[in-house]
This record gives sequence, C-alpha cells and structure tokens, in this order.
Amino acid sequence: MTQIKTNFNLVAIILSELARHPIRVLLFLMVLISAFAVILSAHHNRQMSITLEALMQEQDQLDIEWRHLILEQGALTDHNRIEVAMKKQLNMHRPSPEEEVVVRLK
Repeated sequence: MTQIKTNFNLVAIILSELARHPIRVLLFLMVLISAFAVILSAHHNRQMSITLEALMQEQDQLDIEWRHLILEQGALTDHNRIEVAMKKQLNMHRPSPEEEVVVRLK
C-alpha cells in the first residue's frame, strides 16, 4: 500500500512541477520536436542523395550506350561498307552507260 501511495505522490509531485513551469515544459517539447525534425530532414536528405547517385549512374550508362549506338550507326551507314555488301551479297554493280535506261514522264 505504501508503494502505491509513494508512486501516487511521485506522480502528483511531477505534475505539480510541470504545472508550475509551463514555459520550461513548452521549451523542452519544442527542443524534442526540433530534434525529431532534424533527424527526419537528415534521413530525407540521405535518401535523396542515394537516389541522385543512382540516377547519375544510370545517366552515365545510358550516355555510354548512346555513344556506342552512334558509332555503330556510323559504321553501318558507311557508303563503302554498303557498296561492298551490295557487290558481294547481291551481285550488284554500277551500270555502264550502255546499260542505263532513261524513262521520261509526260
């Protein structure tokens, strides 16, 4: 019974002290809220930095792939390469002036 009475007295003392110093309690709560906001802000900042780093790596990979594709396109559209493929695979050749046929439209 004395334990419950002591606990009750302790709670009553704490509540009376809190009631006597409301500004201190308010300042304490504001410090706790501010600390929590700093923690959340730091966490959000870290998450955004991680996301930014991943996006920058993806951008670098896409840029490298784009450069390779440009080089490949240049190689595939080279006129000499097309002419060699035309001669070898399709047995095509440039027509001589005698072989040329001119079509005139009215």
